[in-house]
Amino acid sequence: MKLEDELYLVESFYSIQGEGRFAGRPSVFLRFGECNLNCFGFGVQLTSPKDGSKLLGCDSIRATNKEHFLDRWKKIENSNELLDEVKNYIDSSCKPDIVITGGEPLLHHKKPIFVELIKKLLDEGFNITIETNATIEIDFENYPIYREVTFAMSVKLKNSGEPKEKRINKKAIKAIAKNTKKSFFKFVLSKNSIPDDEIKEITKDLNLPIYCMPMGATSKELAKNDKAVASYCIKNCYNYVDRMHIRLWNNEEGR
Repeated sequence: MKLEDELYLVESFYSIQGEGRFAGRPSVFLRFGECNLNCFGFGVQLTSPKDGSKLLGCDSIRATNKEHFLDRWKKIENSNELLDEVKNYIDSSCKPDIVITGGEPLLHHKKPIFVELIKKLLDEGFNITIETNATIEIDFENYPIYREVTFAMSVKLKNSGEPKEKRINKKAIKAIAKNTKKSFFKFVLSKNSIPDDEIKEITKDLNLPIYCMPMGATSKELAKNDKAVASYCIKNCYNYVDRMHIRLWNNEEGR
């Protein structure tokens, strides 16, 4: 396997989808390593198991810091490993959604193992959602299989701490909107940070559902922001959705 084709799974688990269009559905999550953003502005802290240093970023730090979480990064040799990972959670009568997340999973969308996984899951009748920051443009002509996938576009806003030119790629967003049927936007907001101008700029002229969620890593933190975000949704006719997994289990891993 070429170095550029290497693929690492950071974790997998079976739970409910807590966010966005399919909130509440039983789902198997596959979290892949590597990301092209850091999102320090989210302020999530985690202690490195390697050297005890404090790591700052988003709620999936483990998937963005291979150096510090090397023991969690499992190198995948073929797509059947991943298919078995999914089937180990369920019996033959169950068809949960498959949620592919990261990190930024679209960093891998051209890799043979990743493409094979998508094809096999679709062939077996699974509904697939790829959670993405929508900064990477997909070539749908050469990779038409992605037309059958739902993309949850969590485009990063000012509160991520990332520069605008790095976090917003209109060509990538428009390609997903044009070539897929069930994709949607989801934004994480706080009562002190609701950049309405950016949300309207990102979603302008794109006929996709918009879901807004409160920021927070625990149920107490969500409670500080939920009413303000709900009020914003009511005002703008957007969809409010809670973050069910956090409300139920706080920041417990595998949920």
